[in-house]
Amino acid sequence: MNDDQLLRYSRHILLPQIGIQGQKVLTRSHVLVVGAGGLGSPVALYLAASGVGKLTICDSDTVDLTNLQRQIAHSTDRIGTPKTNSMKRTLAEINPEVDVITLNERMNMSGLLEVVADADVVVDASDNFFTRYAINRACTARRKPLVSGAVIRFAGQVAVFDLRNVHSPCYHCLFPENGENEDMRCAVMGVFAPLVGVIGSVQAAETLKILLDIGETLNGRLLLLDGLSMEWRSVKLKKDSACKVCGSDEQLENL
Repeated sequence: MNDDQLLRYSRHILLPQIGIQGQKVLTRSHVLVVGAGGLGSPVALYLAASGVGKLTICDSDTVDLTNLQRQIAHSTDRIGTPKTNSMKRTLAEINPEVDVITLNERMNMSGLLEVVADADVVVDASDNFFTRYAINRACTARRKPLVSGAVIRFAGQVAVFDLRNVHSPCYHCLFPENGENEDMRCAVMGVFAPLVGVIGSVQAAETLKILLDIGETLNGRLLLLDGLSMEWRSVKLKKDSACKVCGSDEQLENL
């Protein structure tokens, strides 16, 4: 590491759980972030600031005025531009050393399998069940750790599905795809702006912990936040042996 990097990351390097070696691990790491909105903004900002060497940002949307209440990676002058391009500009201002790859498209399953395979950790910062299920299938097939987050109104949740571990539950174990799940859109339901920052920051922290192999992650746990009472609740999760996504190797082969 050069002198500028030692200064930039000095507060990480001072931590015995990270140090110089851990910071070098981060600079060699690659994280895929699906979603460049309310959750994806704090996730990507903290990962870039922390020195994750390569970030792939996937989102097919453009910046809208209604986004600016909570999507802190974007600004008024970028309304109408692709969110991935806007986020890349912001991340470059924070840390120009980070290699930011933009995918301004809605990925199909084959494309998702390809980009997931190249990542060390995948962060689901999307806002709909269809995308979440697709990301989960890809991460399960490629045995990649998945950091999932969601926020609506005053409620937030975070979970880690470390699919490198055959005993880990997957997103489908928690929310089976039965056609009854309905997306609760911010445009209809509303969302408390700071809450996406809180949940996105937790997602970023869990991602860094996985990359550094430190502490205890949320694998096998669902962390729930009531933003009105500011109370956290943790629920233990178990793998569903009958899960249609991760229940058996035969099911994985059919993905």
